[in-house]
Amino acid sequence: MSKKIIGIGLILSSAFMLTMIGCSKSTTVIEDNSPAITGTVSFSKDIQPILTKSCALSGCHSGSVAPNLTSATAYNALTNGNFLSVGTPANSLVYLWLTGKESATMPLGATNNPSNINALMLAWIKQGAKNN
Repeated sequence: MSKKIIGIGLILSSAFMLTMIGCSKSTTVIEDNSPAITGTVSFSKDIQPILTKSCALSGCHSGSVAPNLTSATAYNALTNGNFLSVGTPANSLVYLWLTGKESATMPLGATNNPSNINALMLAWIKQGAKNN
């Protein structure tokens, strides 16, 4: 009788282990395969126009949802709101949002980020996230 109980226990344990191994959670992460940008990236000329067109829209990042990315406040909102990490640019929260590693890929509903914003944003942060 004890051999039957041990056998049943082993079978149930094995089935449980196989079930747990088969369980997994997958997350869609957009890989940034765009070429690295080597030229100087200007916040006012390169980054802000994209933020204004794609992010600072009504109901999005125009004041109702942080960070406020309107032209009057975007730079301060990003730099003072802990959205940038100049020491580890690829870990910057704004970059993680753009690539879909932190939340849904931004801008929401866009199949691809406009104007190569992922590479531009990463290059700008690597260059010190200057207000230029």
